[in-house]
Amino acid sequence: MTSTASASPLTIAITTGEPAGVGPELTAVALAGAAARWPDACFAVLGDAALIEARAQAVGVDWPTLVGAGHVSVAHRPLAAPSLAGRLDAVNGRYVLGLLDDAIDGALARTYDAIVTAPLQKSTINDAGVPFTGHTEYLAERTGTARVVMMLAGTGARPLRVALATTHLPLKEVPSAIDIGSLVDTIAIIDHDLRRDFGLPAPRILVTGLNPHAGENGYLGREEIDVISPALAKAAERGIDARGPYPADTLFQPRYLDEADCVLAMYHDQGLPVLKYATFGEGVNVTLGLPIIRTSVDHGTALDLAGTGRADAGSLIAAIDTAVAMARNRRGG
Repeated sequence: MTSTASASPLTIAITTGEPAGVGPELTAVALAGAAARWPDACFAVLGDAALIEARAQAVGVDWPTLVGAGHVSVAHRPLAAPSLAGRLDAVNGRYVLGLLDDAIDGALARTYDAIVTAPLQKSTINDAGVPFTGHTEYLAERTGTARVVMMLAGTGARPLRVALATTHLPLKEVPSAIDIGSLVDTIAIIDHDLRRDFGLPAPRILVTGLNPHAGENGYLGREEIDVISPALAKAAERGIDARGPYPADTLFQPRYLDEADCVLAMYHDQGLPVLKYATFGEGVNVTLGLPIIRTSVDHGTALDLAGTGRADAGSLIAAIDTAVAMARNRRGG
């Protein structure tokens, strides 16, 4: 890491996401202690300035004083229509996407050292007439990145990290989406970014099988024999410590995880239920492979909690912690 005494402050962008959801208020809560928690960082909050101030006030955060202290600023983009907590409006779908575009453009221009995204509502953007699968896919498209990797991480001295070989696909499409080349590329991205952005000099990656019992020597499927094992062999030729394939139903236990820096699961609901059970509310979603740093929360828009003050900012705080740490490592590198 670089000494913060002589370096210019890091600038972290935070998109406030779906205006009817918890993103605006959680941003205010998370940043209430910004100067004390992240003294070497400044935060640009992207969203409608009046909306953010109103939601901050609703949860007891003195937003004008926080902004006036100098660590937090607002990059104002006006709502397309007034927003009520808990009530979706497709008219604001393009507003939400515009926040993300502003953050990406700023990060690519090096105005922002990292971006943190509060949750958005995919249906609102699609209902606004813009095909949208998710943050991860959109970030890849907008940055011109051929392959990105979704990784969720817990917190603590020995965090559980789970990356995905495939993301938002119907289960029936997963086997055809996994091939030797794509798996090798995915493993290489994980290895590279864990070294550069997480300060791990020799990452250890454990890889699940696709089928029950990791295919049971071909009796329950041949993907482990024909695809996953050859990909691991090619990764080893590159000097990457990736092991497996392991049966997913027995991999997630301390005798394996204590020796691992990341688990690579083959599909979304193979790896993430375990991680979310263990860390939900404090987990972080990280997009690996991008030319920019992006982290996010491990939850959705929580429309039923919006405006009530009952939503927990723990995951957003962890996402900011992670973004700042990654930016420090990247700047130091």
